[in-house]
Amino acid sequence: MSDFDQMGLVVDWVDACRRGDLATLLDLYADDAELKCTCNGTRLYRGRSALEAYWGPKLSAFSSAGFGLEEIHPAQNGVDLEYSIAGSLRIRASFRFSADGKIHGTLCEPAQQDAHQGCVC
Repeated sequence: MSDFDQMGLVVDWVDACRRGDLATLLDLYADDAELKCTCNGTRLYRGRSALEAYWGPKLSAFSSAGFGLEEIHPAQNGVDLEYSIAGSLRIRASFRFSADGKIHGTLCEPAQQDAHQGCVC
């Protein structure tokens, strides 16, 4: 078990997304972090500049549309989160962490939702 609050770190991630705060969001990630998104095909983003390119355009859309925390719970190797955009579009994200208390890996994928909804992650 790690000596930092993994759930608290993911809540900080949610708060940064709600505020559209890219700098704070990026600071939560390790320098060599990876984000794998399977929402519209599989894409892998590695390192701060790739994460910045991924998150930059999304955060303003999230903050204007509304970003909601739906579910959060500890997982075997990290934390699993389900969040919503605009109150209905649901996305599942799994977080894994580095020993120094940063997000080291994120996997996002569409959560179960209405057939007419798409994924913007």
